[in-house]
Parts: sequence; structure tokens; C-alpha cells
Amino acid sequence: RKTVLSVGSIQLDVRTRRATRAGRPLQLASREFALLEMFMRHPDQVLSREQLLSKVWGYFFDPGTNLLSVYVALLRKKLGSDAIETVRGAGYRLSPP
Repeated sequence: RKTVLSVGSIQLDVRTRRATRAGRPLQLASREFALLEMFMRHPDQVLSREQLLSKVWGYFFDPGTNLLSVYVALLRKKLGSDAIETVRGAGYRLSPP
């Protein structure tokens, strides 16, 4: 498994738990980091809400929860609104800027 992931201008060092965008450090909470890592391990791939919830939170949430939407919104604030694309009816995709 790769320990330094790079997608566009975003870099993630899984070992040191450091994230940067265009060389600037990003302050990420642990769940934000885990969610970003999941997206970066599958760049340009649509990940379903269920996949993301089970991998990042480790179990299944009520499908009606807005928890994932909240965390995606937090990541968009830190990465730029265009970084994570919503794919209607399917999930989310990290689109390299």
C-alpha cells in the first residue's frame, strides 16, 4: 500500500497523517483525513454513500443520515468546492483539479 498519495495538487502522507493542497498544509480531523484517503485511493471513481460510510466509519449508518454530506462539505471547504463532485443517485467522486 502506498503511503504518500497524490491527486492533482492534493498530497496525503498516510504515515505522518499530513495533507497538503498546492504545498499548503491542510488541517483535517481524523474522519476528514480517512474520507480524503478513501477518495484518493480511488481517484476519478464514483464511491457510493454506503461504501464511504462503511469504510470510513466502520459500520452501517441509517441511510437517511446526513453525516457523509456534512463531512463532504467540510472537505470541499478545505480543498475547494470543485474537488469532490456529487454524482446524483450514485455517490461522490474526487475529481483532480
